[in-house]
Amino acid sequence: MSQAVNKIDHTFSVAPMLDWTDRHCRYFYRTMSRHAVLYTEMVTTGAIIYGKGDYLQFNQAEHPIVLQLGGSDPADMAKAAVAAQEYGYDEININVGCPSDRVQNGRFGACLMAEPDTVSECLTAMQQACDLPVTVKSRIGIDDFDSYEFLTQFVEKVQAAGCEHFIVHARKAWLKGLSPKQNREVPPLDYQRVYQLKKDFPELTFSINGGIETIEQAKAHLQHVDGVMLGRAVYQNPYLMQQVDEQLYGIPASHLSRIDVAEAMFEYMENETQNGATSWHIARHMLGLFNGQPKARLWRRFLSENARQHPQGSDLLKLALAQMK
Repeated sequence: MSQAVNKIDHTFSVAPMLDWTDRHCRYFYRTMSRHAVLYTEMVTTGAIIYGKGDYLQFNQAEHPIVLQLGGSDPADMAKAAVAAQEYGYDEININVGCPSDRVQNGRFGACLMAEPDTVSECLTAMQQACDLPVTVKSRIGIDDFDSYEFLTQFVEKVQAAGCEHFIVHARKAWLKGLSPKQNREVPPLDYQRVYQLKKDFPELTFSINGGIETIEQAKAHLQHVDGVMLGRAVYQNPYLMQQVDEQLYGIPASHLSRIDVAEAMFEYMENETQNGATSWHIARHMLGLFNGQPKARLWRRFLSENARQHPQGSDLLKLALAQMK
């Protein structure tokens, strides 16, 4: 099936981050940027097909939203793709970048860089099963397979299966000997290699990921590639999202203050805690909202220490904000 449906502007996106970019986190980010592309945490095909929970739920306000999918069985990937389309996702991304042992044991993530045929078969099966665009997020290499030639061969094979957009974390992954955290920090960044991919495959869309911390840095990368993806920098300093629409998309921003952003979460918190969430499920993603401000530590401490006393409604946020004024 065609990939021309639901074309998203990937100028700026927030990376899929396990245990972090859940639906509450994504809704919070959406209060600050209408145009940033939001990704789910990685969801495995097994969780979608056999899991007891609802792993695909999201709020309609989160669009444009991409499901990041972990798996390597083409039939299961196709089933998960159909489910994603039925839920209303805008796009699906295949995880070919996560280096954790648990992911490797399931034969997906970064180890699949050594199996471009498997990735291609998954891509083909998914495109035949649904109309959503399917993208790939990878590293620049794995272990001793870290030549530029290895990377281009991977891109060529996956492109031939119909992938038009690659998100590239500009570090290689060591599959043995480094933890996922070390794999985000120890292998050196090589942005030039991603820039070279764009030069050599100008017809493809490339987004760059890894070590990008500011909107100014994002702008510099956009001189060379089509999109930038930030992860931990946004999670630790979420108010950075407030600059995205104006600075990167050229669209007037709403100029919400940090207090405005917190107040914009009141109604959401009331509704979600009536449906089984706790205040902390939502507030934990907001700990960095006042980073760099005089009372940032007070804000973090108040939310953390008082969450148990105020599990329902928006009282936790309201009381925390009272400390900030």
